Amino acid sequence: MNQASDLFLAPAPKKITRRNEFFDPKGKRFIVLDADKPQLLIPAARKIGLNWEITASPKAPKNEIGVVIRLDNKTSPAKIVAHSGKTPPDSYKLTISPKRIEIVAPTPAGAFYGACTLAQILRQSRTKSSGRGKYEIRCLTISDWPDFPARGVMLDISRDKVPTMETLYHLVDLLAEWKINQFQLYTEHTFAYLAHPVVWAKASPMTGEQIMALDAYCRERFIELVPNQNSFGHMERWLTHSKYRGMAEAPQGCDTIWGHFDHPFSLCPGDPRTIPFLRGLYDELLPHFTSNMFNVGLDETVDLGCGKSAKVCQERGTGRVYMDFLIEIHRLVTEKNRKMQFWGDIVIKHPELIPELPKDVIALEWGYEADHPFAEHGEKFRSAGIPFYVCPGTSSWNSLAGRTDNCIENITNAATNGLSHGAVGLLNTDWGDNGHWQPLSVSYLGFMTGAMAAWNSSMNPNRNIVECLSLHAFGDRTGKMGKAFFDLGNIYRVFKKRTFNCTVPWQMLFRSPEDQRVTEGLNIAEFAEMEKRLKEISKAVEGNEMICPDSGVVREEFNQVVRLLELAASVGRVRLGGLKPRSLDTRIEEAKQNQRRVWLLRNRPGGLDDSIAKMRAL
Repeated sequence: MNQASDLFLAPAPKKITRRNEFFDPKGKRFIVLDADKPQLLIPAARKIGLNWEITASPKAPKNEIGVVIRLDNKTSPAKIVAHSGKTPPDSYKLTISPKRIEIVAPTPAGAFYGACTLAQILRQSRTKSSGRGKYEIRCLTISDWPDFPARGVMLDISRDKVPTMETLYHLVDLLAEWKINQFQLYTEHTFAYLAHPVVWAKASPMTGEQIMALDAYCRERFIELVPNQNSFGHMERWLTHSKYRGMAEAPQGCDTIWGHFDHPFSLCPGDPRTIPFLRGLYDELLPHFTSNMFNVGLDETVDLGCGKSAKVCQERGTGRVYMDFLIEIHRLVTEKNRKMQFWGDIVIKHPELIPELPKDVIALEWGYEADHPFAEHGEKFRSAGIPFYVCPGTSSWNSLAGRTDNCIENITNAATNGLSHGAVGLLNTDWGDNGHWQPLSVSYLGFMTGAMAAWNSSMNPNRNIVECLSLHAFGDRTGKMGKAFFDLGNIYRVFKKRTFNCTVPWQMLFRSPEDQRVTEGLNIAEFAEMEKRLKEISKAVEGNEMICPDSGVVREEFNQVVRLLELAASVGRVRLGGLKPRSLDTRIEEAKQNQRRVWLLRNRPGGLDDSIAKMRAL
């Protein structure tokens, strides 16, 4: 990386002007906070990462002041105008001159984001020849503001994997630096409801105390922790217990568009116990959050009308039954003085009902393939006057290593079309379908791509995502770690066969050997090419200089993903008749044991057995 001419910033700023001068930090020792309430600027000062004294005193010697952080809505940041024609509260101006660095912003959040940009500049300005902590800082001016006011990440903690608090805190630190300002934990059964211990007993759930601690940690970094509890479909973790089964749409399961379910899945909207049950959940959950938002889910109700609601759905229409229940839930949410978010996949299939949605909801328009129709769907919400977020994904789930190209194209599609059709936010999702086998570090590329697109959708992430990922996720100046994860995530492209929401290597380990459709259109040469590329990627990562706080865990995760992909290639050979099945017995067992060990480096033990049981290699 050429530090003299290149700056890799995540997200890329809107406007940057460089000068052929350098700031000299020699003799500087003060960061001065200039505001009516300077305490609000302390997070920004700390984020910069300089070991200088933070003060609000006007008596600091001028020649010893290195950084000034100022709140001022009347100077240059107020002149920064985004597409809305208003001064974004998250805007800032960063000026590096030969004698001083200055951050000016209209709000503490804007000042924090200016500090995040400065921290990334400093990370790239250390000179190896001058020793640790020495800098060569080029003078410049940055004027910056976000495209989307809401820039979120949703992490699935209900498909067996619940992260430790240390893991969550580290992730929040990364997301905050990348200027994310909303965070959600997708929840089905993994909050420790005191009234419902049987549901989460084996899940190592988030407790109320932990939620409040995480909420406070997020707020200190200008992130809103949004409560999330699915409230219609995806309730099987509740409904399989006898205490709750009676509230199910289909207590014994049923045939759905996804195939036959032998277990209950969705709540029955017409059961008189359902609304009081949800009210009780909300009474317990919501007091732990300071956010005024609430994501109630309501997605993928694929069994609605297949059970107890069959008659009413036939008479009134499935869409109408769904809408009536949504409005009942909206009433519960407004009683709690919250703004309701909900997944828009069901209502978009009944566009005639969209105008009936309450005007104070936020529809979450989701889709995870590169060609998802964000423009078409977004226009339907916009024309009805319904605020909406676009919700792409990291493409990490059902993949082991990610789907790099699909991830970048999906997120770029969402951001570009969301902005042009009036979306008020971008919520980037990281799901854990089928046991959440992908490690967290695989999702870093998707998290960063989403953050970059939500802030500045005009910048193509492919231009510098490898360098930004290396520097600002892995702390690797060589660029090797970012390139390795980028390339590992494109292993799926070895295969000509297109798979939906998953990859061929993942299918080799998690789809039944009896399912002949899995190997249709595949050949042994493709698996041989996959093995060749894995060797090349593993070799190329040697000599990296990773220094991030979780570097040891990242190495373990990277190696485990490579092992799993190598195993998948061998399983593919077996399924195509190129190897004998017994030759893999030991490797499969070793892969499972390694997965247990690596899992516990970041995550709680609850759900681990269920996750391991989902591997069906041979």
